[in-house]
Amino acid sequence: MNTDPDQPARAAPTGTSPWAVMRPVRGQIGVAMALSAASTLSTLAALGLLAWLVHGLIQDPGTMPWAALLGAAGCTALAYVLRVQSFSQSHAAAFRLEQVLRTRLSQHLARISLGEAQRLGAGALAKVMQDDVKELHVFVADSTPLYARAYVAPLLTLVALLWLDWRLALGALAVLALGFVAMNLAMRDRAEISRRYHLAREQVGAAVVEFVQAMPVVRTFDSGHATFGRYHRALEQYLEIVTRWYREAGLSARLGLAVLNPLPTLVVLLWCGALLIWQDALAFSTWLAVLLVGTGMAEALMPLMSLLHLIDKAKLSIGRIEQIERLPALAVAQRGKEPLPGDTSVVFEEVEFCYEGSESAALAGLDFRVEPGTVTALVGPSGAGKTTVARLIPRFWDVTAGRILVGGVDVREMRPETLMRQVAFVFQDTFLFATSIADNIRLGMPGADMAAVIAAARAAQAHEFIMALPQGYDTQVGERGIFLSGGQRQRITIARAILQDRPILVLDEATAFADPENEAALVRALSHLMRGKTVILVAHRLSTIRDADQILVLDRGRLVERGRHHELLEHDGRYARLWRSYTQAQQWALGAHAVEEQAPTASEETPA
Repeated sequence: MNTDPDQPARAAPTGTSPWAVMRPVRGQIGVAMALSAASTLSTLAALGLLAWLVHGLIQDPGTMPWAALLGAAGCTALAYVLRVQSFSQSHAAAFRLEQVLRTRLSQHLARISLGEAQRLGAGALAKVMQDDVKELHVFVADSTPLYARAYVAPLLTLVALLWLDWRLALGALAVLALGFVAMNLAMRDRAEISRRYHLAREQVGAAVVEFVQAMPVVRTFDSGHATFGRYHRALEQYLEIVTRWYREAGLSARLGLAVLNPLPTLVVLLWCGALLIWQDALAFSTWLAVLLVGTGMAEALMPLMSLLHLIDKAKLSIGRIEQIERLPALAVAQRGKEPLPGDTSVVFEEVEFCYEGSESAALAGLDFRVEPGTVTALVGPSGAGKTTVARLIPRFWDVTAGRILVGGVDVREMRPETLMRQVAFVFQDTFLFATSIADNIRLGMPGADMAAVIAAARAAQAHEFIMALPQGYDTQVGERGIFLSGGQRQRITIARAILQDRPILVLDEATAFADPENEAALVRALSHLMRGKTVILVAHRLSTIRDADQILVLDRGRLVERGRHHELLEHDGRYARLWRSYTQAQQWALGAHAVEEQAPTASEETPA
């Protein structure tokens, strides 16, 4: 599965038929196809009745054959009604299939590990749930009635021609066979080249989206050379595939399209019928009926050729949907049989973890205990494994070896809802939904009243800026909270955690986006929030963890030091070096740095 959100998810060729995916709506699709077949039958009946009408007028010009006229009009109207009803059924089935597939996919994604969902990427998952499901919607809604017509119309036409005159039927069938031979030559290796063609089209679309979305970065750094180069290469690949396809299949495809046009069939029927009439071997009325009915044979087959391309596109979408549905779900304990946590402790026992595709372990032999009601800080250089530790607690992934206990219970033995009732999370990567501020704070607790929401916002130091907004707590934050600053979004997520009031709190640098003016107040709010709770804090600003009950120093996935702030400074190890680097960075100033660089050296000050 492609993890790049700006690139299409590539699907391997799938052997699954599109019809198998339509199993939930197979009954409705069957009705739609039956109505389409009945509509085709009514159309042929109308043509036959028109031939009868002309025959009656020739035999008795003074008498109007009303039965044939009314029958032709009635069959025409019936064919129209049946066709409309066929497409109504197929569209209803398409909407229902869309709902079923998206519900099924969302339910399955809720059962896989959160880390696996992050690895796949929001863009790739959104493409499957939106674009690929939509492709199947289009196929079911528009193609299934045409599919029935493409098979039924030639068969019924051939039966009618054989009944009218077998000699003319063979002539029309010979034209049809010639067209099929030409089209088969044109469609050699169709499956593979069609798959490459559709993937190349998707890559062009993805390159366009990337180029447009990255326009500010493009104009700042490379003036479009790199990103436009990717777009140009995608276009060249698309052109190469189209040119090759046209070169290999162009002549035979044009021949097939020309032969399957109604005109060649009409010419054959006209020539053969005229010859037979000249020999007094065919009635004129029969010849007329054959001309009215016979040309529809080749014309009805043309939609089938177009449908083959739609089926290829549908198979690509089905392949990506199947890839999502094949992702393994996390093992979940049976309801009512799971052990319940006895306290709010968190224990890592010889935990090892390796990301998929990585050769080195992210965590190795990690062993520590967080006592109930204490604050534990995780520190270390970038890539040390701090955030991995935090995200293993809610089972973003399952550990490779060892186990993680919450309240004395292995997290793998707890149901997700039980685990979530124990632990609240505030991560550095904030996410807000495109709804009101109040609804974002209420997330997970939709029944919370407004007083509780305001109290949580006050504790998170968010009430003042919220009230300064035009609609206060009813202000819409936009997609992913785009209408708010990073610090404001962070404080709303903290208010969300405060409202949930869960006994274990995991903070991944919760003050990362706080401006200096509000950082102290935010730290005081978090200190108040953390009272009586078990807290695991991933910290980059070491000044926020001096009072932590326990500081764990990680390096390359291993626990290298543990203790309180003053103990670790006295030890003068890894933490002490991190602290000295941090304090030096805090004292750094742009003006002082510039003066230091421009100050003359001692040798420059001494006259030569």
